[in-house]
Order: sequence, then structure tokens, then C-alpha cells
Amino acid sequence: MKIATFNVNSIRTRLPIVIDWIAANQPDALCIQETKVQDKDFPVDEFASTGYNIIYKGQKSYNGVAIFSKHKFTNIEYSFDDSVGDEARFIKAQINGITIVNTYVPQGFEMGSEKYQHKLDWLKELFAWFKKTFTPADNLIWTGDLNIAPTDKDVYDPIALDGGVCFNKDLSKIFDGFIEWGFVDLYRLHHKAGGNFSFWDYRQPNGFKRNLGWRLDHILATKPLAENCTTCLIDTKPRLLEKPSDHTFVIAEFK
Repeated sequence: MKIATFNVNSIRTRLPIVIDWIAANQPDALCIQETKVQDKDFPVDEFASTGYNIIYKGQKSYNGVAIFSKHKFTNIEYSFDDSVGDEARFIKAQINGITIVNTYVPQGFEMGSEKYQHKLDWLKELFAWFKKTFTPADNLIWTGDLNIAPTDKDVYDPIALDGGVCFNKDLSKIFDGFIEWGFVDLYRLHHKAGGNFSFWDYRQPNGFKRNLGWRLDHILATKPLAENCTTCLIDTKPRLLEKPSDHTFVIAEFK
């Protein structure tokens, strides 16, 4: 089974990239974030040729999540807690006995802001929901743009970038809490070295060529699935295409 995640940064702008990538890679499930489209305008017809089932939750201009699957969806949910607001950041479904939770975690804007506090609250509520709803023995995947670079290995300059809204001690502690509960970081399971990233800021001159990146996009799985994960990789090729997203695809395969 092959699971992938991609912050598309506008599904309509990136249509050719996503359609071609699906055709070439044939994932069992592809989780998308930042679709930036209302549900009524989601390009369902354009994806008809792929043959994939699609579920989505969106809003105008911001956020938005979707899951593409070769298989039938069951147990679909579009929110996990009313207290954090309806921001089209969460979608959950079961596919072939595996629960997939796809999230676009708030970015945080700037340290000390209300938006950063909202990010911390959102992650706290999500963690509480996981603990209430599942056990580490369940077949569970949490994936998406988590807007967390967990360690020094996950940013291009840990000294200069330390203390930012996506890389700081508080977020590392939060991420570690998910790991201690029972999730496994599948990319780190297979790759111990740093310097491999999933996001390169458009605003950095030649940022991709210079590899000025961050690893913000993750696939986490509970141990029963992690034990059967044969590979997890970052596909950087789409970042070289015309009009790319500032993120790229992360893929995990299971036997």
C-alpha cells in the first residue's frame, strides 16, 4: 500500500502536476492540503479520468484538505473538535481497514501572536482527540502539512531559524508527545541524516536550488503499520516543474 501527502498550494493552479503525479505513481491514497477552494468549486470533473474516489473539505481562498483514494471510503469525518473552529484543516477516513487523518496545521503567523497561540491550541486539541479516539495498537496514519520542523535536521539553518513559528522548542516538545504516545515518524525511520526537505520558500532567491528547505510535511503511523513500512521518501522532482507548489510529495509504502 502506498500513501502520499502533498501541500498543493491551490488545487486548481496545480491540476496538471497532481493529475500527472497520480498517473505516474498510482498511490492507494493521496492526501492534499491547502486546496484553497470552496467545496462547490472543487475540480471533481477534472480528476474523473484518474478513477480515484475523492473526499474534500474546503473554503474560499484559504486552507482546505482532500483525500484521493483507489479504494472505498468509510467512517468519514470533517472535524475533530468544535472548540478549534471550522477552518477546513481536517479530514479523516478509513481505507482498507486503515484510518487516515489528513491535516493542515495552522502555520502560526508570528511568535506571540493570537494565530500562534491558536496553532498551539489546535495541536493540543488534536492530541486530545487522538488519545480519546484511538490506541497506539490501531492501524492509524496521521499525515499532512503539520507546519512543524521537529529537529535541527529538519531545517536548513537550525541556528538562524530557531525560535520561529514552525521551528522551536515548544513545537519539538509537542511533536515528541505524539511520538511518545505511539506514532512513528516514517521518514526518520528510514533516513537518519538531515538535509532532506519538503518545503522551500518561494521568497528565498533560488531557495530550491540552494536547498534552503524545511521538512514540514510528514507521514506518521502507529507501530503496527510502521513495522510494515518498507520505505518513505520525498519526491523532489515536482518542485522543478512549471508553476510548482512550494512543497512537494512525501510517500510511504507498506507491505
